[in-house]
Amino acid sequence: MTTTATNLQDENQNQTLAMAGDAESSEMSMEGLFASQEDFRKKLNSREIVKVKVVQAGPDYVLVDIGEKKEGLIPLTDFQGEKGLPAVGSEISAVLDKRGGEERHAILSHLRAVEMLGWDIAAKSFADKSRVKGAVIETVKGGYIVDVCGIRAFMPLSLSELHPAFKHHLPSGAKIKCHIIELAREKRRMIISRKQVLEEDEKERRGTVMSEIKQGEVLRIVIAKVGKDSLLVRYHGIEGIIRGEDVSWRNIEEAIKTYKRGQRLKAKLLHINETSPSLVFGLRQLAPNPADSLRKRFQPRSMVKGKVTEINENGMKISVSPEVSGFVPAHELGQDHEYNVGDTVSAVVTGVNHQTYELSLSVQRFEEMQNRKIMAQYLKEAPPVTLGQMLANNNKDENKA
Repeated sequence: MTTTATNLQDENQNQTLAMAGDAESSEMSMEGLFASQEDFRKKLNSREIVKVKVVQAGPDYVLVDIGEKKEGLIPLTDFQGEKGLPAVGSEISAVLDKRGGEERHAILSHLRAVEMLGWDIAAKSFADKSRVKGAVIETVKGGYIVDVCGIRAFMPLSLSELHPAFKHHLPSGAKIKCHIIELAREKRRMIISRKQVLEEDEKERRGTVMSEIKQGEVLRIVIAKVGKDSLLVRYHGIEGIIRGEDVSWRNIEEAIKTYKRGQRLKAKLLHINETSPSLVFGLRQLAPNPADSLRKRFQPRSMVKGKVTEINENGMKISVSPEVSGFVPAHELGQDHEYNVGDTVSAVVTGVNHQTYELSLSVQRFEEMQNRKIMAQYLKEAPPVTLGQMLANNNKDENKA
């Protein structure tokens, strides 16, 4: 046999094998197709969710291919709320509603298929405790009706906001994230909570804020409430407090009254309570200590003059200037002196009272210092007695004798 003949024989054999393979492949494809169609019919008749291809969109129905002579019909109302009607050739989910026959089309429901899928998704989310998305459909007494996975869920008003809500705040169509807290498929009941999601987000946000701040920093805060003896504040939504003793160095009650709700100001972070979480701030820590400034202005043993403003058994209060006052304890008033309110008095500074921010004064020490000055001045002015003067005085005394 020649080489050419041999090649032709091999080619014929290859073609024969290829045709046999194609036939076998075609036969397998047909078997797979028949099996797929049989599986589709079983699911359809069992009213399970199936995927159907859109053939045509009519005035009242969408026609879909269900593998029968007559197409299946899906009412247009099933697509309300969606972006639009499905495109021809696209696949959509549906479930059998009414069987068809020789003279009538089968009726399918896309809406019920979506709801069934929604229940499956909801059940998984409920088991996993994961979040789901929803859209507010309408407001009702005591809460909202929310579309979650194609299911009408109820969200109580008390579970709609982070803080207690007494009226509706969410508009119709509002997109929300929520947790399913109760699910009863057989009763077609689902209750959701947006509050739980907001609490989780708030906890995460607070954790981030708390990790970014340090004790001793000066931060911008907002006054949330002015109390009788403190200021309640917020820093990025985190609650804080400024205690009375940290509001001002003195005149605390009057200082607190100068602040207003909503006022923004700077404060020093004194303490971080990470378990609450809450923050403690201070305002007076940003201002100089009045006692320090008083010590610089009025050194010990310096003399001041002021008017008597109050007298009691403990001592006497003196106004040194409109901003500075002093106190003379009873044992520092001196001897044989009677004082009246309005008298001008001189005294010596002995220190500063760190609680009242008053000068500690002593009239007695002032008088002692004045007496020492007078004595020193007298001794300075009296001339010393010479020996000649002493002899002369003695001679005079002898002559007289």
